[in-house]
Amino acid sequence: MSITSEVPVPVSVGRLQTALGSALRARVAGQDASVRAARIWDTPGERWFTEDDPVWRVHADAAMFPGGVAALLLQMLHPMAMAGVAGHSGYRGDPWGRLQRTSTYLAATTFGTVEHALETIGHVRDIHERVRGKDALGRSYHASDPHLLRWVHVAEVRSFLQAYQAFARRPLTEDEADTYVAQAGVSAAHLGVLDPPGSVAALEEQLLAYRGELAATEAARDAARFLLTEPPLPVATRPGYWAIAAGGLAVLPRWARVELGLPASPALSRTLLRPLGRASTSTVRWAMAGVARDREQDAAA
Repeated sequence: MSITSEVPVPVSVGRLQTALGSALRARVAGQDASVRAARIWDTPGERWFTEDDPVWRVHADAAMFPGGVAALLLQMLHPMAMAGVAGHSGYRGDPWGRLQRTSTYLAATTFGTVEHALETIGHVRDIHERVRGKDALGRSYHASDPHLLRWVHVAEVRSFLQAYQAFARRPLTEDEADTYVAQAGVSAAHLGVLDPPGSVAALEEQLLAYRGELAATEAARDAARFLLTEPPLPVATRPGYWAIAAGGLAVLPRWARVELGLPASPALSRTLLRPLGRASTSTVRWAMAGVARDREQDAAA
């Protein structure tokens, strides 16, 4: 009997690929991910973007995994944003639920029909209207505040872009990067962000303008520890998560890492964090390709 017939490598590898991809999708998008995906991808109608647009390419790539980690760490440096997360998101009690809601929002506003995107944005705006309180410094905050919304948007877009440029197979050109920033601002404007940046230069300028408002509160440091060292995952799967988180740290601004008390050595980023981020992103990309392949086969059947 030949080795090929004894060990059907392509089949077993394909099953492993699909199993890993399905597990990742369930974590990020929820157990009903296939139902959500059907509405987002299969519903006919006008869309804001096409698969050739930079925002589509970035938000569909596995680099969103480390990018998402970086975005959460950067966003929590604003005391008001952190107070909203700590007081209303339930990130400790239901961390995956929060991630799933965020991923659904990004998917609907990037890949879904305009009708679905606006419906999703309207739902989030309704939630924001109810989220208010006081931050660690005793200042009142309101999640629908355009200034606070813009911080969340700028931190998110900057993180996604940096992760894509670091870990994608084909990074965006300078013009494409500017287009990505502008396209990411379409849904943000509907959400209530005033003057979202329209280029990388404007993005960096707006990020810099918030520096004086940023500080790592105790709540932020606690959330960072939870995100990086206490992930709600089985012990056996934590090394894979930590490799993704390493990529997130690698693209986080050095000043943000210093503020949060995280490793900030350029040498560490170059020799360990970026290689781990690149390897883990490639693994996620491979796994998710299996889910996409099976979905295409099911659609063609």
